[in-house]
Amino acid sequence: MSHDTDKLIRQLSLVAFLMAELRPLTARDVKSNVEGYSEMSDEAFARRFYSDRAELVALGVPLHSQRDEFTGEELYTLRSDRYFLPPLELSDEELSALQTSFFLLEGQFAYAEPLRLALQNLALGRSGLGDAPTGGGLRVEVLDPDYSPELSGRLGKLEAAISKQRTIRFPYRAISTNELTERTVNPYALLPDNGSWYVVGQDLDRKDIRTFRVSRIAGEIRFATRRERDFRIPADFNIEPYRGIPPWQRGEITGEARVRVAPATAWWVDRLYGNRGRVEGEEFVTPVSSLGHLCAWVLRQDGRAVPTGPPELRQLCAEALRSVKEAHTGEPPVTKLPAPLSVEVVAPERLTGPVAPERFAVLQALLAFLLAACGDDKDASIPAADIVERFRIPEDQLQEHLSLLNLVNFGGGCYTIYAELEGTHVRVDKELFGDTFRAAPRLTPLEARAIRLALEFVGPMIAAESDTPLERVRRKLEETFGEFELAQTPEPQAGSEEDLVATLARGIRERRLVEIEYLKEGAETASRRLIEPHEIERRLPHWYIHTYDRTADGERSFRLDRMHSAVLTDESFEPREEFEPGEFRGARIATIHYASGETARRRLERGGAIELTDGSALAITPVGSPTWLVQEILAHRGEAVVIEPTDLRALVASRAAGLVKELGLARVKMKSA
Repeated sequence: MSHDTDKLIRQLSLVAFLMAELRPLTARDVKSNVEGYSEMSDEAFARRFYSDRAELVALGVPLHSQRDEFTGEELYTLRSDRYFLPPLELSDEELSALQTSFFLLEGQFAYAEPLRLALQNLALGRSGLGDAPTGGGLRVEVLDPDYSPELSGRLGKLEAAISKQRTIRFPYRAISTNELTERTVNPYALLPDNGSWYVVGQDLDRKDIRTFRVSRIAGEIRFATRRERDFRIPADFNIEPYRGIPPWQRGEITGEARVRVAPATAWWVDRLYGNRGRVEGEEFVTPVSSLGHLCAWVLRQDGRAVPTGPPELRQLCAEALRSVKEAHTGEPPVTKLPAPLSVEVVAPERLTGPVAPERFAVLQALLAFLLAACGDDKDASIPAADIVERFRIPEDQLQEHLSLLNLVNFGGGCYTIYAELEGTHVRVDKELFGDTFRAAPRLTPLEARAIRLALEFVGPMIAAESDTPLERVRRKLEETFGEFELAQTPEPQAGSEEDLVATLARGIRERRLVEIEYLKEGAETASRRLIEPHEIERRLPHWYIHTYDRTADGERSFRLDRMHSAVLTDESFEPREEFEPGEFRGARIATIHYASGETARRRLERGGAIELTDGSALAITPVGSPTWLVQEILAHRGEAVVIEPTDLRALVASRAAGLVKELGLARVKMKSA
């Protein structure tokens, strides 16, 4: 047997032995009775037993130890009532909505497999759950633009390093300098934020906690040592302060800035950045580390935000608007197309697969499933295909998994189960102590993280489908997770979008019109629209509703974070058979040039652009709204220039000139003056 297989047999048998004995046990008891330990020398046993205990505790197994006050020996216990899942208070509707979330995320979610296993355990013993949802459910498109097999593989390696607390090394390309450096990091947590994945950890070379975008890791992620553990995650570490940081607050905070916002849009600013600043009357006051990034945000608001202080912010905005105007006056810049590409042979990175559940956890769940299939009988016959599908076990490895379970014992030759593949079915015989493992085990920390992240991605839809507030579903689940710390996993943040999704989802199901109050890009006040809601889309990091807008008499898509309110009306509508939402239907095409350096690198990182010979970038972009294009160009402060069409070039120049006056920047002197 392999080293990993031997370890799994020891760990599963250790759990079985500790639960079978209703008394505290010494290490000597374990060495004498548990499969795999008895043949070891005392030194090897001490090393392996310590390692196995640490891994089991990290997997959420509530193994307890205490020192005997008379002998001084360490005593070990594992109570079965703490090992198994407690009675789950989720209703069938809530659990069904959770399972629907898995099918929404499959194929776009790096944690799909641990999520599958967690739901398998949660649904054990509930009839009709665990199968694919019927066609009666709400249709929701889930798109993760940052997802790829390569990214998923990196997340799998990082997740393993975090759970094992192993130091890693990887080459990393900084977006600001384009410099490729080797980083040595103690990884603490993975964080999905604003549509991208980040790893947060202690940078050992810079001696500080840093955040790294996973897609910028430019090669293989390697363990730095051969040790089983390199560090411990600090007890006071919390992932929450590292999420939702606006660009102008990344880095050391140097002061505060003030931006006047229109009263009708203050609610929107408060919704997005209320936890990163404050709204005082008509001013948004925010801590700032980069005035340049705050200037970009101000200009993107296209007149709805006016910089009031400090003077350096007003000067940056004035200079940026003049740069935009000059870049769009006269003939557009001449761009050079890419030179013929030279092919560089690079050894392929050895990536792991998507984030996989721990094999120990798979065997735990499989054992519970096989014994539950027996019920009160002594045996059962289960289609092998059902097991392969439920647990994602390769067909050629199914018998290996079954054989391993056959070796799990309670000590003294008392085994748990005998299972064997016979043709297309698995024959299961329950042994004397088999009923001990008939219930589902507690979820592992990885499975709990998978559920938390699923709630982060599609939580408002789960709440809408189950007609239950998301916070209540999350609280019920976390009471069931077990006694381990989830400070390394961000809490789901639905906010006001949960209520909006619930209202719009009900409108779709009941085919009822919804009146929304919506703040369109470039508008100073929200407008009221009467819409037929047809389809909800989760395109990270935003929620969208695709509709037929009766107010505008046409198909429209709306971003929920810009929606002030949504009210269900009593008026119904008939579904439109020809309705096919398309955000860029009828869009014009614009050619945009991005200056070499960080601006071009960030645009290339988004995809859909080509790099030119001088390091700049060229993008052919569909433009559904001229207002959107103006805001996109303004936010780049002269580093992005529309090449064509000419009327859009003129529009950008005109708007930049107009904003100088609107923002009260006409008398601001330039640095060169």
